[in-house]
Order: sequence, then structure tokens, then C-alpha cells
Amino acid sequence: METTKTIYELHEEHKTWLNKLLFYKDELFIMENRISEIAEKNTSTEVRTLIDYFYNQISIQKEEIDFINHDINSHEAFLEDALRKNHNSIQNDKFLDHKKHRESVTIFEKLFRELREELIEFLSKWM
Repeated sequence: METTKTIYELHEEHKTWLNKLLFYKDELFIMENRISEIAEKNTSTEVRTLIDYFYNQISIQKEEIDFINHDINSHEAFLEDALRKNHNSIQNDKFLDHKKHRESVTIFEKLFRELREELIEFLSKWM
């Protein structure tokens, strides 16, 4: 049986996820700056290859953040529409849990942590 939640529970999760994604976007910006510092100091082929790899990974992560943000905002719009249509009874209504969004955020966070760990190792070697 699918889990159900109130509109308010879903909305709170949306807010939490959107705030996390903002944080991760800021972290990616910081990562890019650190990579730029390495790029300025090192011109070897090995370092350039790794720099390109990290820039590409950061770009992919930014795109994923945008995709997840869009998906969550679309679901939030759905909830707002439900609230407008059933304002009086919405407090008692239950909605299917947004499992897809939760999984997207969880997978993103896992991949983000892995990228950050890789980058820290790279930075410690080349800074």
C-alpha cells in the first residue's frame, strides 16, 4: 500500500528539498572556484584532464539540480491547485507520497557526496 501524507507534510518536504538544492548549488560554485585555482597553477596534461572531468561532473550536477527543482516546483503547483479547488476540505485530504521526488533527491545527494570526496582528494594532491 502506498504511503499517504497531508498537503502540509508534502509542502514541508518540498521546502526542505529546495533549500538543500540551493545549498548544493552554492557548493558547486565553490567547487568550480577551487578547480579554477588549480587550473591557473597547473598546465600538465594529467591535471587538465582531471580539471575537465570535474568541470563536466559539476555541469551535470547543476543540470540535475535544475531538473529536480523543476520537478518539485511542478508538484508544488499541483498541490497549490488542489488547495485552491478544495480549500475547506484539504486539511483532511491525503495525497500519495512523492516517492519519485524523494528518490531523486536521495540519489542526487549520494552522487554529490561522491563527487565532493573525489574533488577533495584531487584538491589535496594538486593545491
